[in-house]
This record gives sequence, structure tokens and C-alpha cells, in this order.
Amino acid sequence: MALPALAATCGNTGAGFDAWKQQFAQEAKQAGIGPRGLQALAGTSYSSSTIAADRGQKSFKYSLDKFMQVRGADVIAAQGKKRKAQAQAFYDSLERVYGVPAGVLISIHGMETGFGRFTGDTPVVSAIVTLTYDCRRSDFFRPHALAALKMVDLGMITTGTLGAKHGELGQTQFLPGNALTYGVDANGDGKIDFYDISDALASTANYLRQKGWKPGQGYQPGQPNFAVIATWNAATVYQQAIAIIAARIDG
Repeated sequence: MALPALAATCGNTGAGFDAWKQQFAQEAKQAGIGPRGLQALAGTSYSSSTIAADRGQKSFKYSLDKFMQVRGADVIAAQGKKRKAQAQAFYDSLERVYGVPAGVLISIHGMETGFGRFTGDTPVVSAIVTLTYDCRRSDFFRPHALAALKMVDLGMITTGTLGAKHGELGQTQFLPGNALTYGVDANGDGKIDFYDISDALASTANYLRQKGWKPGQGYQPGQPNFAVIATWNAATVYQQAIAIIAARIDG
């Protein structure tokens, strides 16, 4: 007989977080999380800043023009063209392997972290565990929380690793479940480090290819690869901005 699922009870304030963690630890054990991951879970703190950010996402409600202005699209495009020129061989190699043009990868890199200038200030494990405890989107974040704990087990991150408010990590802000699934060791040093540009951009290209990117096909609205950009971020203004900036970089 199958074991019954151990579904920990969610909450909307930090009051029940510690009790929930003990329940979730049992679920994590069943999922194969080892001692390092369980220790990381035990050490997490309720992230009030994560919950505040989750309740107040405003930029995706802007018009496209406003979104482009707020997110610095012109700067990303200008700097992106320079970055492409400076590392043309690297981006060409990624396109050969994964079929994703430089402009798309560079625009995502610029949009997510300003080309690595700010990769986040929130402990990744605490953020993602908090979102799993929170009732608003528990089911969505649960696999990412388990993946984050698995990444601790594997030595890919620690409890001190910092990322975005929703637990996204590295140069292009992967959620842990996607990091574990699509991560690539591009520089050949034997580890996958999402804070390394080579690994992060190769992993981003791999993600897009695995999600259905068609090499040689267009990525503007109405073209085959535009829908693949939507798998990276569900906000229409984000998808449109990436397509516009990427075209400027690739043009």
C-alpha cells in the first residue's frame, strides 16, 4: 500500500512556521532529502520581506512602455550589444549547442540581475521555504523548496546563499527546481554554479531549448519561440520586453 502523503498545514503569518517546518521535514525525508538538507530546513527563518514582496508585485501590471522604462530596457540593450561583441565566441558556442541566440540570453541576464550586478539579498532557502509554508501558492513552491534542500545536500548552495525575494538564484535567477533540472557545468570545473556567468547562461539556454525552443525560428510575438519565453516568465510585458531588447542586441 502507498504511504499517505504528509501534507504540512500552511499558514498566512509567521506564527505557525516552526511547527510547520517539523511537519515539512517529514515530507522532505520521504522525498529523499539528506542530513545537510534537513539541517538547512531546520535553520530557516520566516522571511517577512519575501511575503511583502509576494503581496506587492507591481511592475508586471505596468504598460509595456512603462515596464521598459522602469526596467531600463535602453540600458540593457546598449550594454547587451557591447557584451555580445566582447564575448562573441562564447555566445556563438551557446547558439550552436542550444539554438538560442545571444540577444535572448543577454536580455534575460540584463533584465534579471543587471548582468550580475545584483543577484539578491535574501537567503534562498529561507525564502523558498517561507513561500511553501504560505497558503497563497504552497503547491507551486513545494517542489522548489525540496529542490533547494536537495541542492544543499549536493553542495550546490548553502543556507547562506543569497538570491531574490522569491528564492530565485544566480545570474539569471533560476528557481531551485529549474536549477536542479536544467543546470549545466559550462566551464568544466565539475560543479554547476549559477553565480558563474558561463554556467548560468548555458543553463538558461538549456532551459529554453528543453522547453521547446526551435533553432533558427523567430522569437517575436506570433513567432514559434515567443511562447518559450513565456515559460521563463508568465508576465506578458516581460515577454514582450525580452523580445524587443533581444532584437536590438541581435540586430
